[in-house]
Amino acid sequence: MPGGATLGGAWPQSELLDALVTQGDARLAVDLRGGGLRELTVGGWAVLDGYPSGTVPKGRRGGVLLPWPNRLRDGRWHWNGHDLQLDVTSPETPTAIHGLVSWQPWTVLATEDDAVTVGALVEPRPGYPFRLAAALDYRLAPDRLTTTVRVRNAGSEAAPFGVGMHPYLHVGSDQDGDIGNAEVTLPARTRLDLDGGLPTGGRTPFDGAIGRIGDRALDDSVTDLERDADGWAQVRVSGPAGALELAVDENWTWLQAYTGDTLPPGQRRRSVAVEPMTCPPNALADGTDLVVLDPGEEWAGTWTLAWTPAG
Repeated sequence: MPGGATLGGAWPQSELLDALVTQGDARLAVDLRGGGLRELTVGGWAVLDGYPSGTVPKGRRGGVLLPWPNRLRDGRWHWNGHDLQLDVTSPETPTAIHGLVSWQPWTVLATEDDAVTVGALVEPRPGYPFRLAAALDYRLAPDRLTTTVRVRNAGSEAAPFGVGMHPYLHVGSDQDGDIGNAEVTLPARTRLDLDGGLPTGGRTPFDGAIGRIGDRALDDSVTDLERDADGWAQVRVSGPAGALELAVDENWTWLQAYTGDTLPPGQRRRSVAVEPMTCPPNALADGTDLVVLDPGEEWAGTWTLAWTPAG
């Protein structure tokens, strides 16, 4: 072009974007970089331990974990005769962790007064040669959030995947270590034996009636969930700000509970992550509870978070 002029001088969208929903005193901010839960407040109570807009959250706060949750040993797995290699965190920590969508743009697909749907594509790449369409339906009420995760195989061959979400539940513990004063009940009877966050081959009976956390460090993958007559399993967390109940439907067969002991100072042990998951760590390699969709086939799972303020 004459004089080196650019075509239209166009630039990609660079503004920081949230999708916002408000109902009564409840306000939800969905981060369109990653599609996850950036902020959920009820009046003056930050129900989720979130993060400021535009920052890179530690501990994958509020994140969508697709096409696998948790860790994959050495980033290696095998599928239909092919050896596959995903990028790992570092040579010192040779695991692929929490999927591929945390930092990519998501799009608002639909809105209502009390709801928003956001979506993204997982495109084929080295280490994961499958194409998935993902959509998250967030519906807010004054006393609860309902989240439905939907995944469709948008490719031409069967696609294996797992999915999880990573909310940090906050019950008024604002200083490092304060989560020790919270009380927790997990509806699980079995814990996966882990070393460095990866399975060692065994399982152990688990008593989910934890009560006051105290000095206990949680970083546990648990399953064999106790469910009510409608198939829902309920986690309960309570503290000075109030009580939270996170419930998962039958499509979520695992939970990860994490008290944030390895987070940086200023974020450590002030909330508890309770992660709905379809499969345990290393599932792509081990095959445990993987979902496999044929081309055009869909999967959906729903979880809810309800709150009761103290007093």
